[in-house]
Amino acid sequence: MPSTFSGDETAPFFGFIGAAAALVFSCMGAAYGTAKSGVGVASMGVMRPELVMKSIVPVVMAGVLGIYGLIVAVIISTGINPKAKSYYLFDGYAHLSSGLACGLAGLAAGMAIGIVGDAGVRANAQQPKLFVGMILILIFAEALALYGLIVGIILSSRAGQSRAD
Repeated sequence: MPSTFSGDETAPFFGFIGAAAALVFSCMGAAYGTAKSGVGVASMGVMRPELVMKSIVPVVMAGVLGIYGLIVAVIISTGINPKAKSYYLFDGYAHLSSGLACGLAGLAAGMAIGIVGDAGVRANAQQPKLFVGMILILIFAEALALYGLIVGIILSSRAGQSRAD
């Protein structure tokens, strides 16, 4: 029975690995950032319970990292349809690099948010003037994941440009 598949047979493997990498690594960063800064919030809440809601910012920022990975994973997975359009190794590698860029940037940002969030909320409990500085550091850490998201979207848009069909 002839196959209706067009393109390289192994190319979708790399595309799907890219989608998985975007989601898994971003969620690992989000989980680490949430857990690490959540421990700081819990520890700080014992001393200053009135600051708990104000100190939840790092937890929210860490949670956004998973959304970045989800966005790129959806973009990649919708671009993989070898029966409708030829899917070559170039396309698979473009999707793989897209997922890795977003996922690993999200993992790094999650680690930074977790460490800064933990230390920042504890320090904020002792000196409230540190709050703005903590938020600025968290914004710069979140920007790392945003860079990964942007590069991931650009790389995934390169898929499909390997050959003129």
